[in-house]
Amino acid sequence: MQIVFLGTGGSWPSPDRNVSALAVKRGKEIILFDCGEGTQRQLMISSVSFMQIKRIFITHYHGDHFLGLPGLIQSMSLNNRDSPLEVYGPEGTIKTVQTILEQGYFESKYAIKLHDVYPGDELNFEDDGYSIRVAEANHSIPALAYSLEEHQRPGKFNKPKALELGIPEGRLFSQLQQGKEVEHDGKTFTPDMVLGPPRKGIKLVYSGDTGPSNIIQELAKGADVLIHEATADTTLEQKANEYGHSTAKQAAEIARDAEVKMLILTHISPRYDSSDIVLADAKTVFDNVVVADDFSEYKIGYSEE
Repeated sequence: MQIVFLGTGGSWPSPDRNVSALAVKRGKEIILFDCGEGTQRQLMISSVSFMQIKRIFITHYHGDHFLGLPGLIQSMSLNNRDSPLEVYGPEGTIKTVQTILEQGYFESKYAIKLHDVYPGDELNFEDDGYSIRVAEANHSIPALAYSLEEHQRPGKFNKPKALELGIPEGRLFSQLQQGKEVEHDGKTFTPDMVLGPPRKGIKLVYSGDTGPSNIIQELAKGADVLIHEATADTTLEQKANEYGHSTAKQAAEIARDAEVKMLILTHISPRYDSSDIVLADAKTVFDNVVVADDFSEYKIGYSEE
């Protein structure tokens, strides 16, 4: 799994940070979380292709999290997209996105499927091997957080055991790793003969905009990566919380208590010329933390690897 930050600033764009957008690449599919103003241009500068985006998940309808949608959707059409695009978000998503797409003279060449989702929903994308769990964020307007959870993967393939059983290397190996029974020399071989126990997939949690939240802490339990907003440092805690935002230290406390493996901070206020103070604030309680910059990339491997 590859994470590419397209916008890491809060509230409005600055010379150093565009507003919120996050691309998650799994194989040939890209999943986009939030789509602030200018996201399509960020995508064109980045290492990922906007034409590979299959699903977009919006956390809430403050402008810095969704105003890039109409431009991105139109650019996909101008580039002859023909596969459907799915857009998910809090209650009002169907109405809001339909309204913004009706502005100006535009007719999409591909299907745009809109979905309102609610806290507690679990969206199972069986064919793509993952689910999205939806939770309520602690913000000034209705807002969501998302947990991307890969399904269990097949156990590790035991090549020496397969050769010992007389299974020839090649096509049959591949079929067994895919969970299929195979036949060779009149014998039937099942995957359990050569595969170890199922392995856990990657879990990634994205908070969107939120003040400190026990709900998000529970959502993030045991996550490989928690991507959490850190609008301010502790000196501005009261003001940040008043507007439904978190400090870096509060985000780190969530990461610590949820026992996540890695914390990545984003949604940094334009007031900061340097993220050093934000990073130092978080490191007082959680060590494995970084502050994302626009175009930062992180490859997330499996725990046993």
